[in-house]
Order: sequence, then C-alpha cells, then structure tokens
Amino acid sequence: MNLKFNSKLAEGYKSKSQIMRVLTEDWVKNEIFCPNCGNFVYEYPNNNPVGDFYCKKCSEDFELKSKKGKMGRKVGAGAYSKMIERVNSENRPNFFFLGYLGNYSVNDFFTVPKYFFIPEIIEKRKALSENAKRANWVGSNILFFKIPDAGKIYYIENGKEFSKKQVLEKWKKTAFLKKIKKEDAKGWILDIMNCIESLGKKEFSLQDIYNFEPDLKIIHPENKNIKPKIRQQLQFLRDKGYLKFMGDGKYELS
Repeated sequence: MNLKFNSKLAEGYKSKSQIMRVLTEDWVKNEIFCPNCGNFVYEYPNNNPVGDFYCKKCSEDFELKSKKGKMGRKVGAGAYSKMIERVNSENRPNFFFLGYLGNYSVNDFFTVPKYFFIPEIIEKRKALSENAKRANWVGSNILFFKIPDAGKIYYIENGKEFSKKQVLEKWKKTAFLKKIKKEDAKGWILDIMNCIESLGKKEFSLQDIYNFEPDLKIIHPENKNIKPKIRQQLQFLRDKGYLKFMGDGKYELS
C-alpha cells in the first residue's frame, strides 16, 4: 500500500482544507478496500448525503474524516443535530478515519462500523457566539474513547500496515452488533466490551467485571440490577463467539 498522497493534485488549490480533502479522498479511492467484503470502494459525487465512498459489491457506505496527526480521544464532526439524526438513521454510513503527517503521508487509517455509533459517543459542543460567522451554531465531537478497540479496525497504525485478511476478520468479529436495533441494549454491550478491554488481558474473571459496577451505575442510573445485567451481556458475547467461557467464572477473549 502506498502511504504517500499524490501531491500533484494540490496544484491549483489555495485553501488548505480543500487541498487535504482532494488528497485524502484520492488516496482512499486508490488504496482502500471495503472492510466488509474486500472489494474496491468507489467515490460518491461531492456533497452526497449518504457518504463519501461506497462498495458496489455489498452496498456499504463510508464517510471519511481526516485530521493532521493522531485522532486522539475525540475528533470534531458536523452539526450536533445532524450527527444525532445520522446516528439514529437506518441509512447511517460506516466511517473511515485518516490521520496524516505534514509530509503528505498517511500515519493512521481505520474504519469504525456504523453499528458502533450510538448517541452516547456524540458530544455536543458549546454553541458559537453571536458574533461568530455561524452564530449560535452547535457542533459535535465523536468520542473515540467510548468506542471499544474492537470497533476501531486499523488498516494502518503508526505507519504499520495490517493485512487484508486481518482487516476482514476483525470486521467480521463484531458483525453480530448489526442485528441489534435497540440502542439501549447496544449501549450495554459496548459498555461491557469497554470494561473487558480496559482490563488489558486476554483472560479475566466475572469478578473483574463486577468491579466496574460503580462505574456502570453512573452510566445506567435507571438500572438497579447491575450484576445480573453484566452476566447477561457476558453470556450474549459468549454466544456470539466474542468470548469463550472457561468455567469457574473465567472468560477468555476469542
């Protein structure tokens, strides 16, 4: 995979944002495959409401967001109302995220499947002042730290390329979430996945997850039966092949 942008395409543009849009979109069009089926992705016409790219084979849509440097814990998105509308829409796209360096090269590129996007990961920003060009406009941020690592599928990380097989397998591993329609149910599953990942180990115990009970009570104050809910989510993840139950209250990431 060529990690360099075609800098010749920048000629004729003065705006930095326009230059980077042209360079990053061209790079994705030429280098990136669909994480769902492995086919090429194609570019939509500009300002298409569905997204920036699509796969002709499996009909998945993708929206590209780029940033100089690392994505960090959060990244700016569009208007808050529009982002919430898209997250709740049946036609919401998957996302591509691209982090580039000052020498016009790609440092990070990953995709987040659309079923990881729930309202809780969209942060409402403070409205712009009345003196601003877009007075009272309310933007949003995508909170990466609320997305489990399983939902951030890297093609390239810190300049290191992952194989096509690795990308397709990681996408497939969480595809079961696509069938969950209720956002509160999905929110619980993602919270438990985050708890598991925060342990930083492949094998863990039920008690390890019970230790997150105080945090989960804050996130889900309406639920008075946190421990039974934890067991329910672990069983669900086991049934979907995300976890293996080893017996005696022990689990292992598949």
